[in-house]
Amino acid sequence: MNKTLLSLFIIAIAAVSCKKEQDPFQISKQHIGLLTDSTQVKDLKTIYSNDSIVRQTNQGAFMRANYDIEIYDKAGNELLVLSPKRMLDSLSTIETVKILDSRFKTEKGISTASTFADIKNNYKISSIQNTLKNVVVFVNEINAFFTIDKEELPAELRFDINAKIEAIQIPDKAKIKYFMIGW
Repeated sequence: MNKTLLSLFIIAIAAVSCKKEQDPFQISKQHIGLLTDSTQVKDLKTIYSNDSIVRQTNQGAFMRANYDIEIYDKAGNELLVLSPKRMLDSLSTIETVKILDSRFKTEKGISTASTFADIKNNYKISSIQNTLKNVVVFVNEINAFFTIDKEELPAELRFDINAKIEAIQIPDKAKIKYFMIGW
């Protein structure tokens, strides 16, 4: 009987010690580092206990308040900008995460240091949207959209906001300005 209990105890210890730790910079469809699609605003102090959390409550354009939460590392580098689903609600989950730091990478190695070629070689592009200053590349596979500055495009595409931009028109070396994950 004691040998059986001892064996079970050893197996339990081995199982617990083999548990894989979450990479604090890995991005997938359901998580960004330790942040998941079900993380509540109230949990951010625990998740980012070694980082700085700044809540923005400035009045934005068209009198819409901006309640984003910015995450900085101890060196003062901006890592992420989190947008809660409901403003001023500590039980709200996060709706979108803007990734600014190049240490955050998708499972296929895409980060803010990547190029358009890296995106198209690793993911199926769902759509491309032309905006005033940027081109937004949507990848539904990971609930992400990548923003590329129009300065990275050929001159004839930079100023026409009505032009339909195709993937073939975006240079492979075009850099990612930032990208966002939406839940």
